[in-house]
Amino acid sequence: MEHQNTKVNPSPLAGAGSPSTVHRPPLSGAEIVLHTLVGEGVDTVFGYPGGAIMPIYDSLFDFDGKLKHILTRHEQGAIHAAQGYARASGKVGVVFATSGPGATNLVTGLADAQIDSTPVVCITGQVYASLLGTDAFQETDVINITAPVTKWNFQVTDASELPDALAKAFFIARTGRPGPVLIDITKNAQVEEAEYSGHEPYTHLRSYRPKPIVRKEYVEEAAKFINGAKRPFVLFGQGVILGNAEEEFRAFIEKAGIPAAWTLLGLSALPTGHPLNVGMLGMHGNYGPNLLTNECDVLIAIGMRFDDRVTGRLDKYAKQAKVIHFDIDPAEIDKNVKTTVSVWGDCKETLPLLTDLINENSHPEWLLRFRKCAEEEQAQVIFEELNPTGEELTMGEVIKTLNDLTDGELLLVTDVGQHQMVASRYCRFSHSRSSITSGGLGTMGFALPAAIGAKFGAPQRTVVAVIGDGGFQMTLQELGVMMQYGVDVKIIILNNNYLGMVRQWQELFMDKRYSSVDMQSPDFVALAKAYGIPGASISRREKIKNALKTMLEHPGGYLLEVMVGKENNVFPMVPAGCSVAEIRLK
Repeated sequence: MEHQNTKVNPSPLAGAGSPSTVHRPPLSGAEIVLHTLVGEGVDTVFGYPGGAIMPIYDSLFDFDGKLKHILTRHEQGAIHAAQGYARASGKVGVVFATSGPGATNLVTGLADAQIDSTPVVCITGQVYASLLGTDAFQETDVINITAPVTKWNFQVTDASELPDALAKAFFIARTGRPGPVLIDITKNAQVEEAEYSGHEPYTHLRSYRPKPIVRKEYVEEAAKFINGAKRPFVLFGQGVILGNAEEEFRAFIEKAGIPAAWTLLGLSALPTGHPLNVGMLGMHGNYGPNLLTNECDVLIAIGMRFDDRVTGRLDKYAKQAKVIHFDIDPAEIDKNVKTTVSVWGDCKETLPLLTDLINENSHPEWLLRFRKCAEEEQAQVIFEELNPTGEELTMGEVIKTLNDLTDGELLLVTDVGQHQMVASRYCRFSHSRSSITSGGLGTMGFALPAAIGAKFGAPQRTVVAVIGDGGFQMTLQELGVMMQYGVDVKIIILNNNYLGMVRQWQELFMDKRYSSVDMQSPDFVALAKAYGIPGASISRREKIKNALKTMLEHPGGYLLEVMVGKENNVFPMVPAGCSVAEIRLK
């Protein structure tokens, strides 16, 4: 395996003299793992111990002060926490799990991280190499199980393989389009000793090009289409955030004067109050961005992948437009929507090249179309959602009050369902990396552990988890982590006593045949109290502001349950199988 190494950290065992003259005693494989993590700048690990990974946990005892280990209550909680940590901090999340069920419990999180491009390194224990293939206790073929849901995985059976395998894992996880990597380590490889001369991170890997060479002629071609456009429209996704290209993106749209709409994962890359930010794309996105996708003449996609929630029916999607696609992953270009011009590269590099070539411009009449659509949506949907007159509380009015109290400064983590769409549509953000959710996989139970991880990744920020009553009950055991480590996460449960999104579809498309969606829940406040976390439950409008204020001002974790209308629906909505231009306001 060819790679070019540049040592950025001296060996933790180094003494005086050159590497050729200093004798370093061999280390156990477990010790090599932990020294490598320190060398990669890891400060926090989420995990759950077990027999096959016990040597690593034994060595971890000696790394107190160098590595913080957070004991979650389930391995799925550990990987979601690592995802939240990675997305809040911009660093690689790290997970430890044992063999067998410990490793298989990571699969949902790996799939979530894979589709949402989250850099995570999972280190799993495995039975002794001599027992592989014998159906030994807690043996599973984790490599073949996780191959479809990892960017790369590898099984280590000899301690001497560990330094290279782990350095490669971190390089692959964080570069290019980020993603999850799993390293499975047999128990013998953890206990046996090997020479270790210090951590050497990868800077190059043969046959892997994480940062492609930009073809400037394609950028020039894209600029010509943009300069000639009358109705240009920008769609931006998480690629802007992953590329740390928020400033470059803003400079581009401001010079070109182009309206821009975000995907669910692109939220917060551009401040929600920016005059060119016209809202959210997709099935439950804003009216204007969906409708006018089919009226623009040039469609510029940046760091997004044209997933089905954004496009609706592909055969009716933006057929009138020249499509320009900027993406770092060549597999996404022309996969769903055929492009006129494609620019393969890191948008932090490609956007400045584009900005230099475009004319300063404004499109007042075109922007007015978006404002007219926004006014129509405001009149028919938004005003009543945020300022209801009925007795039942709405999710939207809770988010509106939260906005008033936080002024765009919170870090929001959402679960999956109606509350996810409402919070994403209405929450205001002033900074990037302020919205964390499960986008592509739509994993219920994601929010609580991800919010805990986000707080470790961005301890200075106010972390608020907005969760439905269904999703909360999937991973509520992670309240134990908040209790044990004093994690300051504010939890808002928007409780409608239903699996709300499924119920909405059953109402609209299945003649209100409500099958298995009516959910009975425990006393969430009493449950939180059992974990030493204070809380409150409200069902009256006049109590919303004071309840949220109490939650935000509490010095530590807090749970607030808000009882909302059982059969409130989320609109606008693009029904399945319809064009984005067929978006429904009611």
